[in-house]
Amino acid sequence: MVVAVSKSEALTFPVDGQLLMVLPRAGASVGNPDMQLPILRSDPDGYYLEMRVETDTSDPSEIAVTRRVPLEDLSSEEWEELKEQYTKLDLKNCTDQGISKGLEKIQDRKIQRLFMALLTFLNPRQVAIVLYLYRQAAHQGTGPAVFFRSNDLLESLGYTRTKDGGFASKLRSQLNRDLVALHRTELVFAQSLRKGNNIGAKVTIKSILRIKDFEIDNVPRDFDLVKAADYTYELADAYTVSLEFFDGPGRTGDYVLFANNVDMAQKLGSNAKSDYKTKLLIYLASRMKWDSLQEGQYLVVSKQYLFKNLDLLGSNSSRNNQIFWRTVDELKQEGYLLGAQELPGKKKISNIQFQINPEKLRAHQ
Repeated sequence: MVVAVSKSEALTFPVDGQLLMVLPRAGASVGNPDMQLPILRSDPDGYYLEMRVETDTSDPSEIAVTRRVPLEDLSSEEWEELKEQYTKLDLKNCTDQGISKGLEKIQDRKIQRLFMALLTFLNPRQVAIVLYLYRQAAHQGTGPAVFFRSNDLLESLGYTRTKDGGFASKLRSQLNRDLVALHRTELVFAQSLRKGNNIGAKVTIKSILRIKDFEIDNVPRDFDLVKAADYTYELADAYTVSLEFFDGPGRTGDYVLFANNVDMAQKLGSNAKSDYKTKLLIYLASRMKWDSLQEGQYLVVSKQYLFKNLDLLGSNSSRNNQIFWRTVDELKQEGYLLGAQELPGKKKISNIQFQINPEKLRAHQ
């Protein structure tokens, strides 16, 4: 049987609803008021480095999520060394002056990169990588398994090739570290389940993706995936990954459609954390799974939660408002939003009403 594909669906790709529901919380920054300090934890199953964003009971979408890195093949001596290095982590500096500043007292490169990966997990650049992989999954039609060449992904991220047709080693190194972070960082979260008259909870543990295979074009080159992420500046030439949240739109019907031409380009010279456009786009997609759109296209969100999830956390309200409305204008220019306006709310807490363009962003459930 041939299934007809509508023109709008041919111009879009699906991203799993469950992933979008946890994505903003899973990628909460160190400045988020719900974010707890990183901890080192050991249990009978092994050692973990983890951070937890606690529930904000005022809004059902503000769920608790733990992101953790299993520390595999760690000797007791290495565990003690890690605990010693942990004491040198300056989280206040991470928040006030930047994560690199907060990690500068940690001399061991592997441990420093481990903390960096956890503290910056699911930043907008990594979210752009996830969107790229879901778009590839839709095009390749091989379920959760996605094959891609590293240079194609770097090009989609808007980076410029060098004269020899490749990419700068710094960009290649960063991409491998991003991929390994998405591979080995686990998300732990609970989902409510109704069983008869009782409400229980199912605990889910998933990575965003798992790297299944990688290819090196020049065979003599020695390449170790994790070692490269921890110590060196290398990148494999191609990867096959499995998208762990992938259920397939045909099986569950729980997904959000994104436009194929979604902008993934990284702005040169700017930090990924200042990519407010990607943050707002993903947050709106997430809220479309938590809330029902009014009249099929209107979404009303508390300004307080918008600002918290966009990392507009400082006391400079004028600056925060300026950044927010500039970001809204960017999404309007790209066609995701048809309009947005501020609505007065209770207790002086404003809401923002967004008019979503269903041709560019549409939820199914």
